[in-house]
Amino acid sequence: MISPAEMRSKTVEWQRRLLIAVTALLAFETLTGLAIFLLPFSVPNQVAVVVHTAIGLICVLPYAWYQLRHWRLYRERQLTHVKLTGYFSMVAAIAACLSGLLLSYQALFADRISYGWDLVHIVSTFALLASVLPHVLSLVYYARRGSTESVVELRRAQRQFGRRTLYGTLALGVLVGILAVAYQPVRLNNQLPTDYSYVYGPDRPFAPSLARTNTAQAFDARSMGGSKTCGEAGCHSQIYEEWSVSAHRYAAMDLGFRAIQTTMGQQNGPESTRYCAGCHDPISLFAGTKNLYRDDLTNPIGRDEGVSCITCHAIRETDVKGNASYVIAQPARYMFELRDGEGARQLRNFLIRAYPRQHARSLQHGLFKSPEFCAACHKQFIDKEINQVGWVQLQNQYDNWRKSRWNDSTNPRRTIECRECHMMLTPSDDPASGDDRDYNRNPGDGRHRSHRFLAANQFMPLALKLDGAAEHAALTERWLQGRIDVPEIADKWRTGPAVPIELVAPARVQPGEPVDLQVLITNNKVGHDFPTGPLDIIQSWVEIVVRDQNGNVVYETGQRDAKHFIRPGSFIFKAEPVDQYGKLIDRHNLWEMVGVRYRRSMFPGQSDRAEFTFNCPATSARPTPASATGGGEIGDQRYAFRSPAGRVTRLDVSAKLLYRKVDQFLLNFLFGESSGITAPVTLVSEDSSSIEVVPQRGQ
Repeated sequence: MISPAEMRSKTVEWQRRLLIAVTALLAFETLTGLAIFLLPFSVPNQVAVVVHTAIGLICVLPYAWYQLRHWRLYRERQLTHVKLTGYFSMVAAIAACLSGLLLSYQALFADRISYGWDLVHIVSTFALLASVLPHVLSLVYYARRGSTESVVELRRAQRQFGRRTLYGTLALGVLVGILAVAYQPVRLNNQLPTDYSYVYGPDRPFAPSLARTNTAQAFDARSMGGSKTCGEAGCHSQIYEEWSVSAHRYAAMDLGFRAIQTTMGQQNGPESTRYCAGCHDPISLFAGTKNLYRDDLTNPIGRDEGVSCITCHAIRETDVKGNASYVIAQPARYMFELRDGEGARQLRNFLIRAYPRQHARSLQHGLFKSPEFCAACHKQFIDKEINQVGWVQLQNQYDNWRKSRWNDSTNPRRTIECRECHMMLTPSDDPASGDDRDYNRNPGDGRHRSHRFLAANQFMPLALKLDGAAEHAALTERWLQGRIDVPEIADKWRTGPAVPIELVAPARVQPGEPVDLQVLITNNKVGHDFPTGPLDIIQSWVEIVVRDQNGNVVYETGQRDAKHFIRPGSFIFKAEPVDQYGKLIDRHNLWEMVGVRYRRSMFPGQSDRAEFTFNCPATSARPTPASATGGGEIGDQRYAFRSPAGRVTRLDVSAKLLYRKVDQFLLNFLFGESSGITAPVTLVSEDSSSIEVVPQRGQ
């Protein structure tokens, strides 16, 4: 039997305001925690995250004081199942509080929360429910056994405790509701302009690009931009820095793209530029900017971000037809994500870190890992809608790779895919580091895939004067030369230059006889054609210089003149497309293209051969000023004699494979010869040889 004094003591405990406050706070924390864990992403749930964190921080000290007092009061009592469930609930509550404090700190000040501590927080919440409910219900049950005045008073105190706890919990719940209703999100304008031109039909608003939205409606440019926030938050700063100087970032600000887009719009109408926009300027495309000439056909957000973080990560479906054949979805954004200001930035970052499930679910998926994802843009054609004639295949990196030796569809361990080369694994402490979906990786490998997307454009970052352009251009040159190691595929990738050349020359020749040279060029480490891309723009060529033993030039080809043009007759990899009248397409006016009159490139693993012939000189000569040993003027022309400098005994031959992203004719057309713009030239590989000149008998 419990004495009346002890019964009164229990009654007083049930009436304590500290108990009621702590219980209401814990109940609210438990319910909101379950809502955050079980309910879908929403504004109320995000508000619940903020209030849950704030109340949790407020609750810690009152709970600690109450728990200590409660333990000291009952620690010497006999161990019963009620006391045992009390101990269990105490341990669970302490685990929930400590893990919650750590998670709050990480969400506020670190770059991510620990998934291990998040699991502890979730498990301890369920453990608290499983232990505190039987603990409290047992106390209520035993209080109903008896009808004395003190027992009746105890039951009254318990009912009062229950009501007050419920009211406190509901009040906090109402607070969440009020804050959720009070929040005013940024209103997105997902409508195409009223004067939008549907030249390809209302069911194809973004044609002739094959890009589509999952709603067949426009997407507000703000919803597809904001890449800078990925770096500002401190979460993906390394990835953002890589992307910010990449070809994906400057796809829409590319000087050539912008000039060609203007020309295309003037000739074919602004709607035709949608063809290019699916890959180069998707933000502007989906915002409906590729319409009438009210601006420069490019949304400011699209121009600055090109293929933004959201653009790539929001793609849900691709097709290997190319021409931006993908379906993109507008991801649900976090509260304050589209607002400016320090307060909004802090709240946005906190929510993404504390409640990362939506962030990861909507922006991370296995589609990235497939070459088919890249094929959506890295494969191009034009058809009758563009050239008014018919279908023509253009650049096609995807099928080059698919049909090459680098693709073994039966064994991924023998295959090298796009991301393994162009998104090399990089040491990282980024939250995106680690991956268990690649056969050769694990979640704790401390690496992420580089978002530089190193390839072959060493020109545009420098021309645009982007931050980090010099470093990126240098890395691009090393990449072109095959001097960047990729440990991930070291056992599958050949060593040495990406495209090596081998000079084949005779060991000795006689004066006056023809000298035959061969340069063997091999596509050694490139996963697709070399060169690749728009070959009416890109140039790769062989430069040969032959000097005698005194350094005098005997023969040369492949040089550039003072105006940066490659001299006629040089061995060059390029394409010469033509229009329906047979006229050369030399301004990247691909909308007029119907075929190709000349094309030279190398399939992966294949070789090509350049041949050169010149006559071996008998004597070495040096230039002499016109005033010496005879010289003068005839009419308006000056001339000079060369005086012999001795017999030629050796010929030193140098062979170089050179590359530049944009040919000079196009640059002059787009920007004017007076602009002085020229593309840097990269030495891809080189070889040299010496030939002994053996005099004929009697000489």
